[in-house]
Amino acid sequence: MGNTVTLVLGGGQGTRLYPLTKFRSKPAVPVAGKYRLIDIPLSNCINSGLNRIYVLTQFNSVSLHRHIRSTYNFDAFDHGFVEILAAQQTLDNAHWYQGTADAVRQNLRYIQQPGIEHVLILSGDQLYRMDYRQMLATHQAANAEVTIAAVPVYSAQASGLGIMRVNETGRVVGFLEKPRDERELDMVRTDPAWIDSRGIASHGRDCLASMGIYLFNRDTLVDALEKTNYRDFGKEVFPASIRARHVQIHLFDGYWEDIGTIWSFYNANLQLTRPNAPFKLVSPLAPIYTRARFLPPSLIEGASVRSSLVADGCIIQQGAVIENSIIGLRCMVSRNVQIRDSILMGNDYYETPDQLSTAQTDELPPLGVGEGSVIERAIIDKNCRIGRNVRIAGHREVQNSEETRFGMVRDGIFVAPKDTVLPDGWTL
Repeated sequence: MGNTVTLVLGGGQGTRLYPLTKFRSKPAVPVAGKYRLIDIPLSNCINSGLNRIYVLTQFNSVSLHRHIRSTYNFDAFDHGFVEILAAQQTLDNAHWYQGTADAVRQNLRYIQQPGIEHVLILSGDQLYRMDYRQMLATHQAANAEVTIAAVPVYSAQASGLGIMRVNETGRVVGFLEKPRDERELDMVRTDPAWIDSRGIASHGRDCLASMGIYLFNRDTLVDALEKTNYRDFGKEVFPASIRARHVQIHLFDGYWEDIGTIWSFYNANLQLTRPNAPFKLVSPLAPIYTRARFLPPSLIEGASVRSSLVADGCIIQQGAVIENSIIGLRCMVSRNVQIRDSILMGNDYYETPDQLSTAQTDELPPLGVGEGSVIERAIIDKNCRIGRNVRIAGHREVQNSEETRFGMVRDGIFVAPKDTVLPDGWTL
């Protein structure tokens, strides 16, 4: 893996994840109570022996830069790094990144350095665990120029994904973005028996979906970007490569979720609270890394906590009931609070006595959830102040609503943006 460099794409404006992306980029969105989405691909890289990593960023990237800078510091003797490549004006280019392929094109000089043979391109907003060494083995065994990771899916799931058609050797010979009907599906269907023959139980899955994870020979990638003005990998570079290059498939049969919407983010997080969660946070051989915060253990004072994840540094007071929820770092939950099917991202800091006094003077609730409040089917972003007897439970029939200073409903989930204040007695 020493001659492979990794590029992690920071994504666009993240409009479908708004308002979680109101003040941060998609890869910086907190996940599972204590991590950020960027920790997933970076941990996969480290666990796969990849330690030369560039993260390409553009929108709302300050918190992402801060997190990477304070987390991923390698030993001085192994020459590893995680470096930020932010969009910038240069003598060669005065524009923002115009897409995933254009972002890489504007930074080609970093992958044209000596000693680089392969380039791995990853997304910064997916939840999965993969050993990229296996993908490189597939790439080399097939003598491929490009290898793409693919997950088997059922036909009913294909309409929202890019679906590939392969020959008997696993070479990609066709690609269709979001097939809409049976006629289009027939063009890209794969015989489930072929999937079974590759050592993966198809269970009737007859389509192969692109995961947006690409492994290029370095020279192939440089040639593809220098000779075209393609802006996007999934829509332009990859389909063109199928026609002109040897593109191989790498089958993956683990958990994989693209965190592209509020609903997918909400659902993927709450699945982690299940006894048989499809994605395991605990893995002795492939841990997920994040910033060391040196927080105390969480204190639970006679509360009822069921099927939930509670991060470090929390205080959950007597009489609180927490079910099927995620409680983030430094979260303060007062007496007799009820939290169900919700995600609380916690706080970036503990309030000092002076800060508490100032908040009282300004008639602000303290950070956390006030006594007697009820929160259901909600995402409460960081540093929110939820007053006493607040009730967030009356939006089950609402799919989307206009944004107010208190938050908004997206995909049927109430979302309170970062630093929101909900006064005593506020009701939704």
